[in-house]
Order: sequence, then C-alpha cells, then structure tokens
Amino acid sequence: MAENNYLPFKARILEKLKQTEIDWTYRLECQIKPVSGQFMEVSIPGVGECPLSISDFGDGYIEMTIRKVGKVTEGIDQLDVGDYLYLRGPYGQGFPVGDFHNKHLIIAAGGTGLAPVKSVINYFYAKQGLLKEFDILSGFKTPSDILFKSDLDKWAQVFRVEVTVDKVEAYETNITVHQRQTNSWPNKIGLITNLVPDLQIPSLADTRVIIVGPPIMMKFTAQEFLHRGLAKENIWVSFERKMSCGLGKCGHCKIDETYVCLEGPVFNFIKAQNLLD
Repeated sequence: MAENNYLPFKARILEKLKQTEIDWTYRLECQIKPVSGQFMEVSIPGVGECPLSISDFGDGYIEMTIRKVGKVTEGIDQLDVGDYLYLRGPYGQGFPVGDFHNKHLIIAAGGTGLAPVKSVINYFYAKQGLLKEFDILSGFKTPSDILFKSDLDKWAQVFRVEVTVDKVEAYETNITVHQRQTNSWPNKIGLITNLVPDLQIPSLADTRVIIVGPPIMMKFTAQEFLHRGLAKENIWVSFERKMSCGLGKCGHCKIDETYVCLEGPVFNFIKAQNLLD
C-alpha cells in the first residue's frame, strides 16, 4: 500500500483477457500482497476513480475482472497491454481462508460475484488436500454472461462445480433447474438457490459457506443454507458492491453505523444479517 492512503501508485497492464462482451480481466504489475476478498481503488487521471474487487493475485501481480458499466470502466476498456492504471489499496476485510482448512467449503457466487472468490478457489486448487470437500455453485443470467469459463472447466476436474443460468436465450424461462438442455446449453437452468437443496452435506459442523452476488441473491441463498441447518456463524457474505472511497470518509458505504469499506466488505452472517443493503 502507498504510504499516503490517498495517493495512487502506477500499475502497468501486463495482460488483458476478454471474458464477455462487457467484462475483461486485467493483470496488473503490482507488488502488493492482498487478502482474498479485499478491493482496490482504480483510477484514470482526468477521468475518475472507482472501487474494484481483486479477482486473483500472485508474485508481482494482481488481477481484476472489470465490467464496462460507467465512465471510469469505459475508460479502462480503452486501455491495452502496456498502458497504466493508478491504484490505491488494498482495502477492507477479506475471507478467513485459514479457517476453512480441513472443512467442507461451499462457495455460491452469482454473476460477477465469482470474481471476489476466484482467488479463494485458486488457493485451494493449488493446495489440494487442505479441504475435506469443496462445492462451487456459480450462477449467471445467460450462457453468454459466464465468467472464467476455462477456470470453471479446470476446477471441475478436481472439485464439484455446478453452473446454472437464469435463462438460455433460445428457450423459455420457466424451465426448472433440474431439466437439462442437450443443444446449445447442456447444463442447468434456474436460480442458484435451487442448487442448495440437492447438495451433499455430510457434516453441518464441518461445513463453511461463502456467498457473493447481488443482495437479493445473497439473502435467499443464505436462507436456503439456514434451512439446511447451517449455523449462521459458518456463513460469510461480501458486500463488495457497496464500496466507494475505501477509507470510511465519504459515507456512501455506510449501513446504519457500519462502514462497509472498513469493517467489510466480507462479513460473517451473524453481522451481515442485520445489514440491510
């Protein structure tokens, strides 16, 4: 992190990988050592600044998967390998990855919510054997919105991975999650919440759950896990969409008396259940 928390540092774009028509993953030359679940403030001089989740990191780099949705991200979209972004951070509280060792970990990620947990998945992919069980549930609007396709295929070789979409463009939207298409989309169709009842959970006490996605998705997915008997203290969520200045100064992330950018974005559900986003 820069000595002055308000002062950005320069980071060169090493790679730019297309995910969807509006999502790109940027690998940036960077020496910081973040914690999975933290975020950065990303800026272009003369354009603006925005908070973005760190999707992965390693020696000498971090990655962020960025959706083109506003002025700053549209500016980032115009950049290419060799260009520079300006960063400050990392900020916030991340996932307690060490607490998941020797547990059954379940990650439920909706849409771009897969980005903040990608580094968690890759950590356990690189250190196979640290978990008793690992289930990855990932939901997207349509097949064309799927992020990290090659990674999902890679993870599915060693972990249980389920990918579902809300709808397939060529089909009716009322198909249940248990029906499968054999043409353009061979996987499941339906909300990610519909995947939870069929999960094999041998030991509730040894199971830990991470849920990241739109607020409504996190709310109802958490309810499904509570219905399965999971204890609230064994569930974590991320309010990564609430980030703003990153320093608790602007107040835009504040929910009641909680500054999400300081105390979060990752919260245990004991705390998160009372944060109405």
